[in-house]
Formats: sequence, structure tokens, C-alpha cells
Amino acid sequence: MFSATIERAQDEAPFPIRQGVFVAVVGPSGGGKDSVIGYARERLGRLEGDIVFARRVITRPMEPGSEEHDTLDEAAFEQEKAAGRFALSWHANGLSYGLPVSLDDAMRQGKVVVANGSRAVIPEIRARYAHVLPLVVTAPRAVLAERLSRRGRETREEVLARLARGTASELAVPDALVIDNSGPLEQAGERLLEALRKAAAWSDVCDMV
Repeated sequence: MFSATIERAQDEAPFPIRQGVFVAVVGPSGGGKDSVIGYARERLGRLEGDIVFARRVITRPMEPGSEEHDTLDEAAFEQEKAAGRFALSWHANGLSYGLPVSLDDAMRQGKVVVANGSRAVIPEIRARYAHVLPLVVTAPRAVLAERLSRRGRETREEVLARLARGTASELAVPDALVIDNSGPLEQAGERLLEALRKAAAWSDVCDMV
């Protein structure tokens, strides 16, 4: 009787959401998270109906060839945050990032949600969603430096500062799957696809355990 009462209370509690699997793709700048996510997104096949890719809100204009996102200025971002329109939000590298609250509905429907996130926000993700797969996309330091320099968004000093903040800390994520994206994109992309297949299978039963 006591156990049944606890289970009923857990089912009725708004958070953590017990359905679905949240795949938090994190890693150092220049690791190629967007590229790996894009590769997998184009090759979902029969998984297409089970996977939701989060569209972020960022306080930066969208640039050609970069991640597709919605743009707000800082004041509008803070207004949206105060209104509860973000499931999760964080600040990094001088920018604010948000994930829409509509992702909660996708999770409650038992979907696999894939989001480009930040290592620092993973504790908040775990507090909101019961089933989280952290996935670290990374590459050796020299590769990261070359990619960041090619991107042309920052000065050399800013690139060095990013790297100095430490790729080691980006890897210090408990229970994370680490994907090395220093080789051909298809190698890293196929590893993400395999992780998504397993996440989709787990999402079918995770709210029963």
C-alpha cells in the first residue's frame, strides 16, 4: 500500500518527467556537435517519428552554415525566461541559450529529444527529466584550435581562452558516451545514430521501470 502511494505520487509530480529519453549533446567548442547532429538527423530512417531535435533560442544572429536557431536579443530572452517559455536555459561564452518548454510535451509523449547543450546544465536536465543520456562530442586540442580559427567568429586570443577553459572539464560528465569527432564525420555520425536507436528502444519501456 505504501509503495503504491509513492508510485502514484511520482506519476503525478510534474518533475522529473519520467517518460522519454533526453539526449544531451555536449562538448568543447569546435568539437563538431552541430555537424554530428546534422549527419544523424538526415539518416534517421524508421526512427524519424521517435526523435525530436530541439531548436535552440540564442542571443546571436544566425550565420550562414551555422546551427539553425531562433534569435532574441538579451532583453527579449530574459522576458521569455521570466514568462516560463524555456524548459532550460544557460549562459556561456557571452551568449544566452534556451530550449523551448514544448520539449516537455515531447518527452511526456515518450519521444527521444536531442539537444545541443552545455555540460554545466546537465544537473538541471537531470532534475527535469528522469532519463538522460549525456553524449560528449570532442576532438584533440589541435583539431579544436584549427576549427575554431577557421570559423572566424573570434580572435586568436579568444580561441586560446576557450581552449584554456579546458576540454578536460568537458569530458568530466558522469555516465556520458564520448564520441571522438576528429576523423571522418560518418564515423562520429554513425555512433550517434546507434545511440539514438538504443535511446528509442529504452524510451518504449523507461516509464515502467
